[in-house]
Amino acid sequence: MSIDNIIAQAVCEAVKSLYGVNFEPESITLQSTRKEFEGNLTVVVFPFLKASHKPAETTANEIGEYLKDNCEAVKSYNAIKGFLNIVVEPAFWCNMLKHIAADPDYGFKAATDDSELVMIEYSSPNTNKPLHLGHVRNNLLGYSLSLIMKANGYKVVKTNIVNDRGIHICKSMLAWEKWGNGITPEKAGKKGDHLIGDFYVMFDKHYKDEVKQLMAEGMSEDEAKEKSPLMVEARKMLQRWEAGDEEVRSVWRMMNQWVYDGFNETYRRMGVDFDKIYYESETYLEGKKKVLEGLEKGIMYRKEDGSVWADLTADGLDHKLLLRSDGTSVYMTQDIGTAKLRYQDYPIDKMIYVVGNEQNYHFQVLSLLLDKLGFKWGKDLVHFSYGMVELPEGKMKSREGTVVDADDLMDEMIRTARETSAELGKLDGCSAEEADEIARIIGLGALKYFLLKVDPRKNMMFNPKESIDFNGNTGPFIQYTYARIRSLLRKAAEAGIDYNSNYDIEPSEKEVAIIQKIADFAQVVSEAGKTYSPALVANYVYDLAKEYNQFYHDYSILREEDAATRNFRLKLSEVTGNIIRRATGLLGMEVPERM
Repeated sequence: MSIDNIIAQAVCEAVKSLYGVNFEPESITLQSTRKEFEGNLTVVVFPFLKASHKPAETTANEIGEYLKDNCEAVKSYNAIKGFLNIVVEPAFWCNMLKHIAADPDYGFKAATDDSELVMIEYSSPNTNKPLHLGHVRNNLLGYSLSLIMKANGYKVVKTNIVNDRGIHICKSMLAWEKWGNGITPEKAGKKGDHLIGDFYVMFDKHYKDEVKQLMAEGMSEDEAKEKSPLMVEARKMLQRWEAGDEEVRSVWRMMNQWVYDGFNETYRRMGVDFDKIYYESETYLEGKKKVLEGLEKGIMYRKEDGSVWADLTADGLDHKLLLRSDGTSVYMTQDIGTAKLRYQDYPIDKMIYVVGNEQNYHFQVLSLLLDKLGFKWGKDLVHFSYGMVELPEGKMKSREGTVVDADDLMDEMIRTARETSAELGKLDGCSAEEADEIARIIGLGALKYFLLKVDPRKNMMFNPKESIDFNGNTGPFIQYTYARIRSLLRKAAEAGIDYNSNYDIEPSEKEVAIIQKIADFAQVVSEAGKTYSPALVANYVYDLAKEYNQFYHDYSILREEDAATRNFRLKLSEVTGNIIRRATGLLGMEVPERM
């Protein structure tokens, strides 16, 4: 049992004994004592004032006195108004360290047959361009969230919906047919997603030139955009695709496969994966069927032009288009179809969509529609709404080719990590292969940590050079702390030191602070799952690494003459390293054994 549970239980017993009122341990509010006060844990006593009928400070003192007399874990206490600061018996912390060291799954809950099944959708790329920086944040958030939910005892299915049809795909296809001269990824020496992205940019360039020319001939901008020969041709291609034209479909299948091969390579490098991938080309017809079912049941209505709509004004929203007058579907229709197929495939208890905050309205509407159409989890779907990533240079635009490509970004991060590590002497004595692997781990770890440490709901500025700093709130700082611990333990092994026994000591204040921070891991994992926030884990592991580094600089470890103290500090180091590895693992980060 953790110290938090022990104290919470003891407080319940105190309140029952002193005031005759029952409280559950889960209702007790505990927090780490602020540094300016003496203590390890602080109990908030305001909830007990109705039971005590006494001032807050008097109540705190009475509960504190009871704990000191009746709870072995409590050494002393002090009361500051409505806050009871508890000093835990130092010997208790040594037992806490042993408890955590003996539990390889400390902080994690295993799924059972009765566990809820959570499906998490992330990535959601279009097959007309490569993945970019925005996709990187999306993938890392979704993958990390899946690991956090699994650590909280849920069954998890990681899923992706690929937007592989629509006008944007036809633009790339048309540009390839017009100006590609039969080029393939092999002939171009390029990844397929990059090659198709080039044609998407090419289409936009020619389209803008056409619009400019038509406007010069006297058309308004809207009219020119509507009558651009290229855009007209792209729309016709989409109509042919929807009609099943085999000539269009064969080009579509070939070019999409090029893109999928490119995506898979990027996902592998990024370290993310999926249990099930859905494709819009396979789900949009299911969505149309479901919408037409809703039309028959009176949930939707048809306008005179044949288009189908949902009236959501009673829910505080507006009227939402679901099928155009020509019968073609919109994104909402596809999402309804995807939901239907997913619900057929899996007994979903909770559905989490990892999608940027510009789609907040879309998911409000989707939630209402799924609920009206009878999906039991529709009303409770979670839109994991995250902020946009910007660069110091400004926003990115796919059509103009100004996006930061995911592959180029990863290459740049690894290159920068290699250069920075070499300058600091971190790669001294490494073979070329070892140096490459360390640079990969550091570069990608820096990228992941920098994107995940920020509250996901906030927009953020990504600065590659700042993320590689070995001294700030960065991935490399945490990774280096882990590598330092592993080096320390290797030296202990080489010296023949067995530190797994004979380490019963009374820890110092600094050592207690580290054990308390380690013990907090279970609560952090739980809270990150409740609030869907990888940032909580990221900032926790940084605080733990920072706390340990201060200890490492201030205390002798291998050279400590007292064997029990030396063994205790080595054990403390080992457990700290294990928690760092497991916490960074929840972020999808690797940690190097040497650095």
